[in-house]
Order: sequence, then structure tokens, then C-alpha cells
Amino acid sequence: MAEISQIFGAVLIVMGSFFFVVGAVGIFRMPDVFTRMHAAGISDTAGAGLLLVGMMFVAGLSLVTVKLAVILVVILYSSPIATHAVAQAALHAGLEPILANKKIMVGPGAHPVPEKDKAKKAPPQTKSRTPTRRPAGKTSGKARSTAARKGRTRS
Repeated sequence: MAEISQIFGAVLIVMGSFFFVVGAVGIFRMPDVFTRMHAAGISDTAGAGLLLVGMMFVAGLSLVTVKLAVILVVILYSSPIATHAVAQAALHAGLEPILANKKIMVGPGAHPVPEKDKAKKAPPQTKSRTPTRRPAGKTSGKARSTAARKGRTRS
């Protein structure tokens, strides 16, 4: 039974190491800060998680296993939160994601807007809330029919 847990632990450690290597390659190959953070976050969470679980199997039931479990819980909670905080700070600093098709999508439910069209768009024009005044006694046909339907009359 001890040999099976040693072999299973070794397999998990190799898988965790693989995640770290792929994450390191992803950090160097990705084009912008957001995709690099994604590669780092995945390798950090999955790689460290697999390594720690593998070490737990190798260590057996002992105080070391309890300490490794506490470290695992801390990493599983803190790593995604830290990655999200860094991504929000990058967005707040004005960095925008770079996509292969040159479209920027930021925020929940965002619609893709090509960069060249984004610069051309003018700010929306606001309409004034003050209605145009007509001379007293003269109303259009539409206004008279609306007033008649509602039971009101104009004088």
C-alpha cells in the first residue's frame, strides 16, 4: 500500500512540475500582461496544488501532511485573488488586452469594438429637455387627438 501512494505521489509531482514548465513557457510566449497573468495564475494554482498533494502522498499521515494541507488551502485561496487584483490594477492603470483579431473586450457583457472604429466614435449628443413652445391656441393635429383621447381639451 505504501508503494502505491509513493508512485501516485510521484506521478502528481511530475504533473505539477509539468504545469509549472508550461506556465513558464506561457509567461514568455504570451503577448500582453493579461495573458501572461493567466499563464502564471494557472501554473501557480494547478502546479503548486499538484505538487503539494503529491508531497502529501509521499509523506504519508503525519504532521508534515497537515502542514502541506494548510499551505495548499492558502495557495488555493490566495493565488486566484492575487491574480484578479493584479489584473484589475492593470486595467485601472490603462492597460488594455491585446487580442489576435484586434478587438478589445473589457468588462462583463462587453461587446467587441475594433480599435480603428473606437477612435472614430464621437461622444453621444445629449438632447435638451426643454420642449419647444408653440403659440397659444395653435396645436398640431396629433396633439389635439392625443388630448381628445385622454379626455382633456386645450383652450
